[in-house]
Amino acid sequence: MGIIGEKISWYAIKVFWNKVFDVEKVLKADGCESYIPCRKVVTEGKGGQACGRKTIIPSLMFFRSTEQYAHDLQARLTDRIMLYTYLDKNNVRHPFPIPEKEMQMFMLVTSADDDGLECYHEEYMRHKVGEKVRVTGGLFKGAEGYIKRIKHNRRLTVTVTGVCMVATSYIEPYFLEKID
Repeated sequence: MGIIGEKISWYAIKVFWNKVFDVEKVLKADGCESYIPCRKVVTEGKGGQACGRKTIIPSLMFFRSTEQYAHDLQARLTDRIMLYTYLDKNNVRHPFPIPEKEMQMFMLVTSADDDGLECYHEEYMRHKVGEKVRVTGGLFKGAEGYIKRIKHNRRLTVTVTGVCMVATSYIEPYFLEKID
């Protein structure tokens, strides 16, 4: 996947036609770690119940690799994905690296199977930054993020900078600890 010593980061991609599970297979075949924010679902069929996954944020997935692999993946799957990028001071596009801790908090919150979880794309992340907190108990124990008031409820929000934000369901104030 890359040269030994190259920096490995998380990157985000938008997958066209919500074919995230197909792209996941490509990444797995390449030996690349990936993450799709999903909820477990149980379906009834002729053979009984079957468990599966349903995306929480359609068309969004993450993978962990070198910057070179991210470029190569974009070139190889150009008709199926769009890599989240930024422009440097010379107007050159680079894959947007997601900090490890930010990704860990995002995965913790989006994998908790919370029915009240709401996701917002970058364009909805324009409200004031509130108090930074850590959740000390309950479903999201260990998560860190910011408290925002959304739809009249106090919610923990976790942001993947430049990509999206997720907001949990209501968290009792006694489960929150202010951090600096």
